Amino acid sequence: MDLIQSLLNMLYPGEAERIRVQIQHLLERYPRRQTGTNRWVDERDAMVITYGDTILSEHETGIQSLSDLFTAYIKDAVSAIHLLPFFEYSSDDGFSVIDYKKPRSTIGTWDDVQTLADRYDLMFDAVVNHISRQSSWFQRYLDGEGKYRNYFIECDPVADYSAVTRPRALPLLTAFDTAFGRKHVWTTFSEDQIDLNYANPDTLIDILDVLLFYVAQGARYLRLDAVGFLWKELGTRCMHHPKTHMLIRLMRMVIEQVDPDVIIITETNTPHKENISYFGSNFDEAHMVYQFPLPPLVAHAFLSGDTNVLLNWYDQLDPIKQNATYFNFLASHDGIGLRPLEGLLSNDDIQAMVDAVISKGGKVSWRNLPDGSPKPYELNISFLSLICSPADDVAEKTRKFMASQAILLSVVGMPGIYIHSLLGSENDIRGMNASGINRRINREKLDKAQLFGQLNDTKSLRSQVFRQYVKLLQARKSSSAFSPQAAQTSEYINPHVFSITRHNENTGITIRVRINVSNETIPINEEGSDIISGRRFGKADSLGPYEVLWLE
Repeated sequence: MDLIQSLLNMLYPGEAERIRVQIQHLLERYPRRQTGTNRWVDERDAMVITYGDTILSEHETGIQSLSDLFTAYIKDAVSAIHLLPFFEYSSDDGFSVIDYKKPRSTIGTWDDVQTLADRYDLMFDAVVNHISRQSSWFQRYLDGEGKYRNYFIECDPVADYSAVTRPRALPLLTAFDTAFGRKHVWTTFSEDQIDLNYANPDTLIDILDVLLFYVAQGARYLRLDAVGFLWKELGTRCMHHPKTHMLIRLMRMVIEQVDPDVIIITETNTPHKENISYFGSNFDEAHMVYQFPLPPLVAHAFLSGDTNVLLNWYDQLDPIKQNATYFNFLASHDGIGLRPLEGLLSNDDIQAMVDAVISKGGKVSWRNLPDGSPKPYELNISFLSLICSPADDVAEKTRKFMASQAILLSVVGMPGIYIHSLLGSENDIRGMNASGINRRINREKLDKAQLFGQLNDTKSLRSQVFRQYVKLLQARKSSSAFSPQAAQTSEYINPHVFSITRHNENTGITIRVRINVSNETIPINEEGSDIISGRRFGKADSLGPYEVLWLE
């Protein structure tokens, strides 16, 4: 507890001892779990990212239907499931949480969650930057009740907020009528998502209780959503504040008192150097950080047919240490963020991506710069629809798309696979238009019977993508060269070819990754055994359009 006391002294001088005692009482309510696994992630680990109600069936909860998909089809191809927020909520498809501890009845019960946890490692979302205006915490604030008076950030509406980082083109402050008159409170993301006040230590105690509750309910991974915004101080960016990093270190230390095997993943959609700061200077904050530049850089490689920018970026990545790695993804419930491209792609290259998204039925979300000017922030489109052309047939779409996904499964880190990528989903234009929400283009709800029928139809796009995906995942599991601790080096054999070598020093296993991002046939003058197909690749052979090789 000495390190916890030290952090509390810096965060809450004068109140540190009181808060330490409260944390000790909290830990007594959540006794240490004796899991005994003490296992870090390796090449066998991959995670599916999904909403609990992505798959719908009458008379079943969402998690029950999801469990049937995993039991019948996915099986052991992955090791973990990221259940996006499944709690009572009021907006933002779950990210405006009303009750942190109450699952939505349509998604399931804690018993349903435990059924999944018995077979897979689970990741829960900790949406701890903000809470719904309909939550009891905020309603008690409006009523002027007790400790909740300081749970939220009251602001002077005429103060200067120009330095504050804005993720969306929406007002920063929202006015509410309270028991003490009209107040303006801080709302980073929307008027329905009220930012929590971490300068108030009682807020922290309640959030620590939530995190430990999630661990007790079976969470192996905790995703700290929008965590870069936690600590606000007027006159600063209110982003990546030093005290935000202290909070994350404190959260990790407290969680480790209950279960040292829990893995913390931070979600900070920002340029790379800011993002990796969440490992902590001594690798004492997040165990993993989202690799946000990867989705737009892979998209750029396929749209341009040129892998050099992607490979150059990988050459510049800082080495990581034992028990710390990247959480890689290409698609998620959100769009493809563009802020991580700052300093990596030119404005012309970014505009070309924006134009491609619009031409393929997608949308672009915007943010406001400090001077008030708009800038593209996020591309809203299915990754499959972005990589492929509407005119491509099923075989061509499968070939192109799976080449992109093979990059995700090849690079250093742990892969997170969005369920709509695993299932070969294209743009849900109808869902987006009906809701008026751009991100719904990639959040389609699927009828269980119809989905299973498509997966059983070997000619369908869903079936072909899914089967190829499972084949890649099983091949990846077979080679220790894909361990997050295995080294990665870039090679430049042809601009059309994503070429890296993965080498595991502990096992001596090496895999040469060769992925063609173009429709050209490329001679590469190499030989080896491809662990995906099992065939022998010779120096006289060429790499076909969008072909993937993992040569051992």
